[in-house]
Amino acid sequence: MRSSIGRAILAQTRMELVLTARRGENVLITIVVPIVLLVFFASLGLIPATSGSPLDFLVPGILALAIISTGMVNLGIATAYERYYGVLKRLGGSPLPRWGLLLAKAMSVLVLEVIQVLLLLAVAIIGFGWYPHGGQTFLALAGLILGTLAFSAIGLTMAGALRAEATLAIANGLYLLFLLLGDVLMPTDHLPPLLRPLSQILPATALSDTLRFAFTSAPGFPTFSVVALLAWTIVALSVATRTFKWE
Repeated sequence: MRSSIGRAILAQTRMELVLTARRGENVLITIVVPIVLLVFFASLGLIPATSGSPLDFLVPGILALAIISTGMVNLGIATAYERYYGVLKRLGGSPLPRWGLLLAKAMSVLVLEVIQVLLLLAVAIIGFGWYPHGGQTFLALAGLILGTLAFSAIGLTMAGALRAEATLAIANGLYLLFLLLGDVLMPTDHLPPLLRPLSQILPATALSDTLRFAFTSAPGFPTFSVVALLAWTIVALSVATRTFKWE
């Protein structure tokens, strides 16, 4: 019984990845856009001066953006339309348990993120001679896992509680908000003073700062960012589990 469920979960994971690859907009937002942003801003040197190399700021921020695009935008929008068209309802009545379906979606997100991270690091290393030099492997993994859980939960919260069209609009709106104010391309201290408090409490800022410390030799420890990211993860998962509807 367990082996059959395991095979079903793996089969569903493969199907999730195939469907993602077939959706051109998903490939664009998860793979193409982060790479284009990295190449564009790294080539033109448009990142404001920070301590150390501009790439030390840019690369971790783009890695955070990749996680946001996969967990929140791709997963959220795809799941919302599956719910709208009744796909989730039919899958919920299949031999695959509902927790198995959610696990398959989570595994597909992790596979996509591994591909994203490897591609972005390859572009940064081969194309621009940048290398991670923070030596905080455990912190990097913790940040990637917490970020994945937080933004996937945000995506599922929207998908399970809102109409598909609303999820599409809000997910893209949040993506733009996090891109501009989430410490991804613009350091927090370069923002207008009125926007800095908002930026500091965003989950994107917490994830970007955590990864930035892990991948570079930034001084100190990002205690506030790690705690904020953990808090966002707990809250988002709690809300998602309470509000998600299969139909």
